[in-house]
Amino acid sequence: MITATLIDNVWATKHADALSGYKLMLAEVFGGKEAGKRLVVIDVISAGIGDRVIISTGSSARRMLGDDNIPCDAAVVGIIDEDCELE
Repeated sequence: MITATLIDNVWATKHADALSGYKLMLAEVFGGKEAGKRLVVIDVISAGIGDRVIISTGSSARRMLGDDNIPCDAAVVGIIDEDCELE
């Protein structure tokens, strides 16, 4: 799993049909050797811009969506509490 901050929404008017209805967001990794890396994630737990989140990647992300056929490699699986210091 990866810790990141959600920094913006991603709007894609043309996309795979399987992604219809999902909220896409841009996340920036904090901490560790991947710090600063940005990735597009699917948010299914209603996190928002500025939230520090836990992201699952690979097949675990697809399972979070309940369908292994969705073209997803990263999904938000938790919101980090404000009093938690992971940085």
